[in-house]
This record gives sequence, structure tokens and C-alpha cells, in this order.
Amino acid sequence: MAIWNLGSINIDRVYRLDSLPLPGETLTSRSHDSGLGGKGANQSVAAACAGAVTHHLGAMGSGDDWVIERLAEKGVGTDHVARMDDQVTGHAIIMVDAHAENAIVIHPGANRAIGDDRLAQALAGIGASDTLLMQNETNGQVAAAQAAQVAGARVIYSAAPFDLQAVRQILNHVTILAMNEGEAAQLFAAMPGDLPVQGLLITRGSKGAEYRDLTTGRTHEQASFKVTPVDTTGAGDTFAGYFAAGLDAGLAIPDALRRASAAAALQVTRPGSGDAIPTAAEVDAFLDAQS
Repeated sequence: MAIWNLGSINIDRVYRLDSLPLPGETLTSRSHDSGLGGKGANQSVAAACAGAVTHHLGAMGSGDDWVIERLAEKGVGTDHVARMDDQVTGHAIIMVDAHAENAIVIHPGANRAIGDDRLAQALAGIGASDTLLMQNETNGQVAAAQAAQVAGARVIYSAAPFDLQAVRQILNHVTILAMNEGEAAQLFAAMPGDLPVQGLLITRGSKGAEYRDLTTGRTHEQASFKVTPVDTTGAGDTFAGYFAAGLDAGLAIPDALRRASAAAALQVTRPGSGDAIPTAAEVDAFLDAQS
């Protein structure tokens, strides 16, 4: 079993401020850091940290070698990451206020220039016992989902950044649709009928998360663990990657939710996104302490 993740790779440029700027307002940051990010890279790191065999499918510029080295250090397979001379590595400007809330601007760069031929070649290795993860920060999503579906693999799609048209195009090829509470509200308002997926994974921040099994009608709920957040950037990605890894390992839904919630709780107590994702041993220790 393995997780294949068609996902973005970004360099996160993080600015910490007392408050987020209002329109037209200029503020001076208290600090600046750079680190590994991107919804795709974050989810790959989370899945690998959770113990899953993880292959990242994506692209980045020809420079920034530290980025791909960081992915490899985290245990992520990078053989299917293309290096492009004519594109820059994707990057994000992240502003974090004193309450750990954030505002983010993304430049996709190479993330939106992934070659169809290379993607098809990579996904030739996916099998029925595998999982394809995706988010809405790359091109090639529908083709990848179709290829995984034909192979019999599970397809988990994080509908973020939320775009209704993108969701409509891919929905028939998705097994589990993952959203946060705001994204779910937008989707249900636009598509009030039954959705053609097996499950809905909805994260609600400090209110926890739930999994709606649309095949049985049962809902599994998971309360959040109480921690003092430092930076909430990447918490949803950590949750999604750990949840996918839990299913890959054969965990029941409630157990996968609990481990994912614990991982996200630990992650928000640290600055950064991809670099802040905890290891499986750290999650185990955290859960033992909750018993």
C-alpha cells in the first residue's frame, strides 16, 4: 500500500505581526522565516511522518535544492518531482497575527505546469490498494483522479483553495472529499443534493472534525485536543495527510480521525507548516498523555 500525492510544493515566507493588515494598511512585521510549505508538500510530509509509503507527484523550479532535500529528509519519495528551468518554485506569503490566525497569498509557479505525460507515467505505478491524494493547487487533477479510479485506488480530494467549478469537474472520480467547515458550507449551498462520493471529511478547527459515511449514513465525530496554538498554517493539511495514512494502514475511521486530530493539535503548537508536522512517535506520545 502507498500514498501518491499530486500536490503543490511551495516555499513559505512567513511574516509575524501583531495584527493582520486592513485594506490599504502597511504594517511592520515582528519576524520573518522561510520554510517548506504548499498544501501538497504538507500532506505528503504528514503522510510520510505517519508511516505511509509516500510518493510525491509535482514540480518545482530548477533551483531551491533545499526544498526537495527537505522532502526527502521527511521520508517523502521525490522521484516524480519535475525540475523546470522555465518556472519558479511555488511560494506563499503568509501573515500570522498574535492570535495565530493567518492570511495567505500564493504564487503557483511550477505547480500549475506539471506535464501530462510525466504525470501519466508516474501514475502507471498506482494500484488498487493505494491512495491518491490531491488538492486544488496544481493542474492535472481530473486526469490523475481518472487514472487512479481506473486502477481501483482510493481518491481523496482536498477541495482547497475552494473552487466550485474544480469540485464539479472532479467529483465523480473522488472517493473521499475533504473540506473545512467554510468550504463545506459553500459546497452544500451550491450542490444541495446527494454527492457522488463515499465519504465527506470535514474539519472544524477548534471544534474538531467529522467523517460522514455517505454509504451507510453514519457520522463519526472527533473533538479537537486542547492546546495553545502558535501558528495554524498547515493544520488542515496535517490532518488530511495523517487521516489518509491511517486509512492506508487499515485503521477504522474513528481511529484515523483521532490520530489525525492529535497530529494537527501538535502541529499548531509549533511555528511553520511542513517543518512543524510531528512524527508518528510524537503523536503516539501525545495520545498516551491524553489517556
